[in-house]
Amino acid sequence: MPGTAPAVRPKEARLTRIPFKSTDGFDCSVVHFSEKAGTLGPLVLVHGAGVRANIFLPPTRPTVAAYLDAAGYDVWLINWRGSIDVKPNPWTLAEAAVKDYRPGTDLILKETGAQSLKAVIHCQGSTSFMMAITAGLLPEYTHVVSNAVSLHPIVPALARLKSQITLPTLGKFIDYLNPQWGISAPAGWPKVIDWYVRAMHHECNNAVCKHSSFTFGAGFPTLWQHENLDDPTHEWLKGEFANVPVTFFQEMGRCMAAGHLVSDGTYPELPRDFTAQKPRTNARFAFLAGTLNHCFKAESQRKTCDFLNSFEPRRHAYHAFPGYGHLDIFIGKNAARDVFPTILAELDQS
Repeated sequence: MPGTAPAVRPKEARLTRIPFKSTDGFDCSVVHFSEKAGTLGPLVLVHGAGVRANIFLPPTRPTVAAYLDAAGYDVWLINWRGSIDVKPNPWTLAEAAVKDYRPGTDLILKETGAQSLKAVIHCQGSTSFMMAITAGLLPEYTHVVSNAVSLHPIVPALARLKSQITLPTLGKFIDYLNPQWGISAPAGWPKVIDWYVRAMHHECNNAVCKHSSFTFGAGFPTLWQHENLDDPTHEWLKGEFANVPVTFFQEMGRCMAAGHLVSDGTYPELPRDFTAQKPRTNARFAFLAGTLNHCFKAESQRKTCDFLNSFEPRRHAYHAFPGYGHLDIFIGKNAARDVFPTILAELDQS
């Protein structure tokens, strides 16, 4: 039967980390959150770029993982190659789509004995996962809830200008951007970037928060509304952001220029244009967007929902959350009240 919103505050579970190797031998991992199997089957949470699975486990209680666990799901989190818990590497979305999600999914299916799964996917975990599932590489997923961006990356004008000018220039001199430079920046360009961020960003006193705004866009801040975060979570964020490779920004720049996800032909498993054909999946999708997202505009998710509904009218859903931004959809102090019930309801759709 469908899950119901927890009547009491869900507890936080003991985590079990299980390593796995991607198809090219790269070391990734899954994290098992739930202590019991649950009655609703396995649910996979997929983090974004330059963070890790732990991003779904902020100090704010209940976390989205605990909320969905208490509702009856067997919750798993995956550290794909964009995670800061793995060795820094010059990854791309297409690479993760082809190499990471299939073996990670196979491991979860083996551990649970399940035949199908559901997923909650965020930001570049969402875009890379969408590449894989729409290319027919993940047929076992029946329900997917995507936050912030999926097939149509649309960014604010200033962020688009930055992606066209600033990042290509920096890419000639550095291989990564790293919000940890707000705490300790090596000599050279990292010091220059830290000086710029300190000169331009005065929205808070958290240097990693400010660097994350520079790394992922052009907002003040970019990834959340400060009023949506409690103080412990804002402080906790200092340890949750690190390396993001220039290879990703170059790839995303090509996608933004096209208006939708594209691949460069490196992987024959993927289409060149992810919107040129009907997606090869039977999954039902729900798309979430904060109306104040300064990383990707809410229009991004609306456009992908409309695209999927053009093949199956009214099957897929879109939800906009006034007052929310990008990541505060999951880590906001009131997200359990404002957002999590919608996620649960969409996962429970027939």
